[in-house]
Amino acid sequence: MLKPGDKVAVLDEDLEGRVLSISGAEVDIETSEGFLLSFNVRDLVKVEDVLPDILPPEVENFSEVIKEKESSKKRRSSRVKPKERNQPPMEVDLHIGKLVPKTGGLSNYEILNIQMDTARRQLEFAISKRIQKIVFIHGVGEGVLRAELETLFHRYDNIKFYDADYQKYGLGATEVYIFQNY
Repeated sequence: MLKPGDKVAVLDEDLEGRVLSISGAEVDIETSEGFLLSFNVRDLVKVEDVLPDILPPEVENFSEVIKEKESSKKRRSSRVKPKERNQPPMEVDLHIGKLVPKTGGLSNYEILNIQMDTARRQLEFAISKRIQKIVFIHGVGEGVLRAELETLFHRYDNIKFYDADYQKYGLGATEVYIFQNY
């Protein structure tokens, strides 16, 4: 309950003052600016002149609290290193001897289908795992597999492809770069 002399604040307004008198539900206050105003008792809240003691009695000063808080913080590096641009690319060797244990009895059509299924699966895997570079080693041959791979790559909007590093792979490899901002 409020009594004369109590310091109060007005709810929903930026006003504070001292209680002068109470008459039923009406409370007369003098604001800190010197104005005399009347409010309903429900519109006022009593405030303390001093802040309550929020620290336990055993803590003498704030510096001890600050030291304790800082010592409990884990130190982390605030700088995040950018992703390496020259990370080794994922390599997929599409030579049929690397894909199936026995090639005897397979037609050229079946071999090409096995190679294309592998390429499609590996490309989807790289996209799902957010791998940026993948090199498909297809060999030189007659260029049928290379042409089919290019047809496959053209179906994707988020990739570009080009000949892989000649010194490392020769003419028989295509490197695919996958854009990750989709």
